[in-house]
Amino acid sequence: MTSGNNGASTPPEDDDPFGYLYADGQANGAQPPSSGYGYPNAMNRTRPVGQRQYGQQTAPQVPPQQGTYGQPNAHYAAPETFPGSAPTTQQQLPSYGGGNGRGRGPNTKGLLIGAIAVVAAVVIGIAVAMAGGDDGDKGGGNQADSTPTQGESKDSSPSASSSAGEKAELPKSDAKSLRLSPGVGLASDVTGANSGSYVTGLNQSGASVTWSVDGIPEEGVYTLFTRYSVPGKDQSMTLTVNGKVFGSKMNLSNFAKAGEGDYAKAWTETYVWPTLNKGTNTIVISCGNGDKCDVLLDQLWLKAGQVKN
Repeated sequence: MTSGNNGASTPPEDDDPFGYLYADGQANGAQPPSSGYGYPNAMNRTRPVGQRQYGQQTAPQVPPQQGTYGQPNAHYAAPETFPGSAPTTQQQLPSYGGGNGRGRGPNTKGLLIGAIAVVAAVVIGIAVAMAGGDDGDKGGGNQADSTPTQGESKDSSPSASSSAGEKAELPKSDAKSLRLSPGVGLASDVTGANSGSYVTGLNQSGASVTWSVDGIPEEGVYTLFTRYSVPGKDQSMTLTVNGKVFGSKMNLSNFAKAGEGDYAKAWTETYVWPTLNKGTNTIVISCGNGDKCDVLLDQLWLKAGQVKN
């Protein structure tokens, strides 16, 4: 094939497709292509990016217009609003909170209060457990603390002595078990003596009977009872306890209101409240200076506390 026009649709070799861009080409009559890239019926046509839609109609170009700053442009339309464009789905996020429509996060304040409450409950439980353990240790290690001290056991109140005396039977003596001083003896001529015999001969200076008392459970106040008879007249004698004279004379009055000289109808009782030691005590009834000692002595016995019968 000779050089020249090789076909109607083939440009000559010396034909510059871009000749219309130069001055000499324009002088020679070069024209820009109308349907292609310098070739007739060319398929490669340039388009702006995003303008070509495959299988859809091409949306018309909308010239940009400048709107007010901060306000939407009235002429703007999203690409999916153009005819033939693919619809887009907008997913609505779930809202939190009440009916005001305002979204808010989880209730962190409530969670914080709950956590503080749990911590407080744990601390209180530990404190209670520790306190209970301390009480148990104290109760188990100091059982001896509940025992009364020596000072507490020496309560001289009548109620304390009475309770102690009721637990242990206190001593009792009759005429036969008493120690008699010289000139004092036993007799049984007068009826009415519980022991069957009685002490006589006390109506003389220095006469006495001595009772050695054993088995006193504790120190305190006791009641000393004496059963006796007088010849229808009031009498009184001296009482000595553990070597010390009792504060007042022993009252041996005619409480039976018997007639003068009637010993058989004059048997009666009297009492005093001496303080005794724990264990052994010595009680002496004697006829001292100024005493009236015409007395028949039958029995002696003790009761705890200050009682009258």
